Amino acid sequence: MKSLKIYNLRKITIAIFALGAMASCSNDFTDRPSEDSISANNYYKNDEQVRVATDGMYYKTWFQFNNKFFYAISEVGSGNMYTNSSDVNAMRSFSMTSSDAEMFAGWQSLWANVAQANYLINNLQKMADPSVSQTVINNALGEAYFMRATAYFYLVRLWGPVPIIVNNYDHINSPQLNTNRVEDVYELVTRDYTQAISLLNSKVRGASYADNAKVSKGSAKAMLAKVYLYLKDYTKARQLSEEVINSGEFKLLGGTSQYSIQSKSFGDLFKYANNNNEESVFALQWKTDANYGSGNNCNTQFGISNGTISTSNATYGGVFGPSQDILNLYSLGDARRNETIMFPGNVYPDMKIKNGKTFQVGFTVPTADQIGGQGSGAAIKKYCVGIENGNNSGPIDAWAMMDNNTYIMRFSEVLLIHAEAILAGGASTSDAAALKSFNAVRNRAGLSDVSSFTFDDLFTERRKELAFEGDYWFDLGRISRTKAIAIMAAQNRGNMWGAEYYTPAEKDFTLPYPANDVAKNPKLLDAPVQYQF
Repeated sequence: MKSLKIYNLRKITIAIFALGAMASCSNDFTDRPSEDSISANNYYKNDEQVRVATDGMYYKTWFQFNNKFFYAISEVGSGNMYTNSSDVNAMRSFSMTSSDAEMFAGWQSLWANVAQANYLINNLQKMADPSVSQTVINNALGEAYFMRATAYFYLVRLWGPVPIIVNNYDHINSPQLNTNRVEDVYELVTRDYTQAISLLNSKVRGASYADNAKVSKGSAKAMLAKVYLYLKDYTKARQLSEEVINSGEFKLLGGTSQYSIQSKSFGDLFKYANNNNEESVFALQWKTDANYGSGNNCNTQFGISNGTISTSNATYGGVFGPSQDILNLYSLGDARRNETIMFPGNVYPDMKIKNGKTFQVGFTVPTADQIGGQGSGAAIKKYCVGIENGNNSGPIDAWAMMDNNTYIMRFSEVLLIHAEAILAGGASTSDAAALKSFNAVRNRAGLSDVSSFTFDDLFTERRKELAFEGDYWFDLGRISRTKAIAIMAAQNRGNMWGAEYYTPAEKDFTLPYPANDVAKNPKLLDAPVQYQF
């Protein structure tokens, strides 16, 4: 059954019409043979077949986005991570070009998500057997709208104007498309999340984590609240975030209520055993198998690998390290500090590592010059679970990839969205509701309550809470450009052996369209046009 769940989506969608592939639109692409024998016309025969039709949208289509691109842009670009690996270091010096291979991989991945969602949105209802429950169909359609909204939310924040495609088959014979205005893309995103809210089931995420994997009505409300925060519609952002908080669906990990003291630590969030915990609003669901592109590669990309000590299941590791700028972000009393960054001398008693030719459970992080990797003098702990060790780490595949989830949103961020929505663009607030949400996040980190906070306090709290989870680049992109440039220009973007400073220009806040697709679709470079909804 596992292989069926993995491949049915690719079969029933006939083909993934990523934008570049659409632009070439050769017969051998559109007519390429199926990968298995399942036919879309006879597949949706019962409730279970419809339920699993969305499985691949939680990982397969996101792989090239998450593998390197996500971190190379959002974390290296924002100054949270450091790397000197040539395939992922362009954003460290704001020197991204249209021929960058990892950027193209991320672009293709997002368009694959759009295409997969479009197929279900346009075909599921008419192709499902009459015996299939309408509630099941609606929920699957809600998932598809949710995924399309999420893909476009990334596309618009990364590239700005992009083509709006709601049915890929409409463009098979005319694949060269204009981009649409940023405000139109945001309109599509808000419409899609709103439609997802109307279709998705409600749920309460409890201790049965296996039941929490897929998105819900609350997940869509939480993501839409974030969109409204970007649009500075603070009234709607507050309304939706309060609906999510008051619903009781989500809690901070280990809590008994939305604001309660937790019985589990911040670091527990990133353990395989806690996949789909009660704090997880939306997470990518990796499922390693015999096929490349099904697992999470972060345990290899992050962590320690110095030739003797290694936290990686692969023969290499540590492609990304923490930046010099982030090393001083946390106070010593902040519980997130050592669960986000491996500092020299930190002890991790539950992590299995390789030490020379032997394996051991538990280790002390070596001195700064012995950590290896990128010369950061420290290593990334978040998402690094160590050598395969049963339920502590989860399984691995032939490429040393693992099954620990990738968070796109956690409930702690919903609390911070709520606090910021109440602040509503102001300089500071002492509003009781805002403080309750803001202090809940601080308290989980072992920090005391504050009686007021400024926007800068909240902005820094977001960076501390969400570091290495792919958010800080987008936060920098939504504040005043002058302020964002000043923040990044002041960051030490070098390593422990030498400081480096770079100042971004206005153009560096969006990515260039990939040259491969511009060659096939020159209209990408034309002025964006208004989309007719």
